[in-house]
Amino acid sequence: MTTRRDILKGTLGGALVAGAALALPARLAASVAPGNPRERMLFDIAKRELDRAGSAIWKRDIVGIADFGLHSAKPRFHLVNLERGEVQSLHVSHGMGSDYEHDGWLKQFSNVEGSNATSRGAYVTWEWYVGRYGTSVRLGGLDPTNEAALRRYIVMHRAAYAEPAHLAKWGRLGRSNGCFAFGEDQFRTALLTLSGGRLLYADSLGLEEDGSIQPMAELALLRSERPNDLQRYAPGSY
Repeated sequence: MTTRRDILKGTLGGALVAGAALALPARLAASVAPGNPRERMLFDIAKRELDRAGSAIWKRDIVGIADFGLHSAKPRFHLVNLERGEVQSLHVSHGMGSDYEHDGWLKQFSNVEGSNATSRGAYVTWEWYVGRYGTSVRLGGLDPTNEAALRRYIVMHRAAYAEPAHLAKWGRLGRSNGCFAFGEDQFRTALLTLSGGRLLYADSLGLEEDGSIQPMAELALLRSERPNDLQRYAPGSY
C-alpha cells in the first residue's frame, strides 16, 4: 500500500520533479536544478496547488508554503518564487489549539470556530488592513478544511512571540489563535512578497532540507480529516 511518505519521497522527489523541470522555461529550470531536495519538492507542491486553485489565484509568481510538520524553531514558511527559481524560508507560529502541550509541534488541524487551531489547506491572500497586531493580511480559505478562515479572523500578522528573541529564549515560537504569525522583520518580507491575490498553502509536510520526512508530520495528518480531490476548492459544498 502506497503511503503519503512514499508519495513525497518518490513521486515528488523523482518523476514529478523531472517532469516539472522539463515543463519550465529554460531559465527557470536551470535556476531550480541546483537547489536542495526540499526546494525541488516545494516547487512541485507550489505548481500543483496553483493548478488546483485555478482562477481563485490572480497572482501566480510566488507561493507561500507553511510546513507545519516541522518544529516551530525551524524556518518552515517557504516563499517559493517560481519566476526567479528561488526559495526563502521564514519562521511562523501555529495555533495554540493545535499544540496544547506548547512544545513547538503542531499536533492537529481544525477549521472549527473558537478552536484557536491552525487550518490545513489553500488560502488566497487579500488586502492589508490595520488591526490588533498592526498591519495584517486577510486570508480566504479555498478548501473545506479552511473555508471558515474569514469568519475565524485567520490572517497573517506580526507578533512578539514570533520574534528571534523569543525563539532564542524558549527554543520555540509562541502560539497564535490560528493565524500565521511572524516576527516583525520576517512579516515585512511576507507582507511585501505574498499579499494581494497570491496563494498560501498550509499542510503538515515535514520536509527537511535533505528531502527526508520529519516523522512528527504524520501525527497531524492522522488526527485531522483530509479532503479528497472532489472536495477541494468547493468550500461549504460537502
